[in-house]
Amino acid sequence: MTGIIIRDAQADDIGTIHDFILALADYERLAHAVKADRATLARYLFGPRPMAEVLIAEHQGRAVGFALFFHNFSTFEARPGIYLEDLFVLPDARGLGAGKALLARLAALAIERDCARLEWSVLDWNEPAIAFYRLLGAKAMDEWTVQRVDGDTLAALAAL
Repeated sequence: MTGIIIRDAQADDIGTIHDFILALADYERLAHAVKADRATLARYLFGPRPMAEVLIAEHQGRAVGFALFFHNFSTFEARPGIYLEDLFVLPDARGLGAGKALLARLAALAIERDCARLEWSVLDWNEPAIAFYRLLGAKAMDEWTVQRVDGDTLAALAAL
């Protein structure tokens, strides 16, 4: 991890964060699904009630990756956790240790904040990422499946 610096994102990093989100969406073949814009990101990341946090990985002064995360809560543990929403390293920076450094910093934050765990999801076709996570000791939670309600379905549920 030599030469990689991990720092907390600041409000003036919004353009970089947005660019990383667009690059991640392109990598995941989901560019069509991105609705995020800089103003909305700024409101929810750096506004009066931040909903998530971002770490930036830098190499030789250049932003090469990011991790966007937020806290969740385990009722069984009665302790918070950290949920990693997105982790992305630019293709030309892979192999420098930025991904490992970002995850190591998240693990350290989880311990500092008395979190019971650090969790994230990965697309089932993303074999390089899955292999990387296994090398770090992550295990699949195969007995769990993600459930989602959004858009019109979310509105309909809220109206019940």
